[in-house]
Amino acid sequence: MRVTAVDVVPYALDFAQPYVTARGSLDRREMALVRVRTDGGLEGLGEAVPMTLRGSNTLRDVVGELRSAGEELVGLDLSEPVDEGARPLTTSLSPPAAAAIELARLDLAAKLIDQPLWQLLGAQRCEPVECNATLSAGGPAQVATDAERWAAQGFTAFKLKVGTLGDVGQVEAVRSTLGPGARIRVDANGAWSVDGAIARLTAMERHGLELAEQPAANLDDLAAVKARSSVPIAADESVNDPDDAVRAVSLSACDFATVKLAKVGGVGAARRISAVLPVYLSSALDGPVGIAAAAHLAQVVAPAADGGLAHGLATQLLFSSSVAGLECEVRDGFLHPPTGPGLGVEIDDEALDRARL
Repeated sequence: MRVTAVDVVPYALDFAQPYVTARGSLDRREMALVRVRTDGGLEGLGEAVPMTLRGSNTLRDVVGELRSAGEELVGLDLSEPVDEGARPLTTSLSPPAAAAIELARLDLAAKLIDQPLWQLLGAQRCEPVECNATLSAGGPAQVATDAERWAAQGFTAFKLKVGTLGDVGQVEAVRSTLGPGARIRVDANGAWSVDGAIARLTAMERHGLELAEQPAANLDDLAAVKARSSVPIAADESVNDPDDAVRAVSLSACDFATVKLAKVGGVGAARRISAVLPVYLSSALDGPVGIAAAAHLAQVVAPAADGGLAHGLATQLLFSSSVAGLECEVRDGFLHPPTGPGLGVEIDDEALDRARL
């Protein structure tokens, strides 16, 4: 079986309400769907999500990369086994584009043997994936109300976007509203200096924190924060590849890393990072394909920490619509991967046409 065509479709999903972090605000998430078609009638799906709030490649850049990569893929013989992380292209791709191509090939590889992707990756069974609620930054009362809404849907872990005015009040309000059983983590997206991080975490810690994600800008600063704070530290922006993970360990910069497929370049890179550092998986505000891929990967990447940490993969609830007719479902705070071969995702072509850019 060979690849006969590769379609790249840029599209956007609107947020139900603006998504606000210390790095800025988004009203919609722009991304690109990759559809790799074969002479046997199978289709492999991939997805590229440019990390726009981090100043990375634009959607236009990534779409250009993917269309060039698609030209190289046409004619590819799919009879050879696929190892995640393998690069079938001569072109060097940015991490979001590399992740999209790898996901499409893995989706096809699993469909060729009529297996779900989690089985191809080596998992013995597929379990629901515990997720945290993701709360946009805002005033304390607003964030507490959002947290209460997520709790009513069964979530027990809550991620607060901090690094903005009033963020200590957000933590206090959420704790007061949800009570002592809620697990609260904060994410500053690298907005604080070392001294600022220590001051904020000290003020927040009395309300109970599970961890602080990227409280300072780089690994050296994270190491300095970790040395002076009892709050467990997770790296995000500072761990983008396995070499970063090795350096993080050498500096004792963090207790965990959060891995996004679009950030690190795909499943293979994610697994190599997880071999170095304890990790939990997060969404880059992905569409249905990226979320499904992470849900399958979660079956073979053990949650970090004793008792496990919730993964940050319930972000489809932040959008007002979807381009999938079949995708992961979020129930009672858990993400349930779709059944069926490969990723299990089915695209709704009419919805995709409405979202197309």
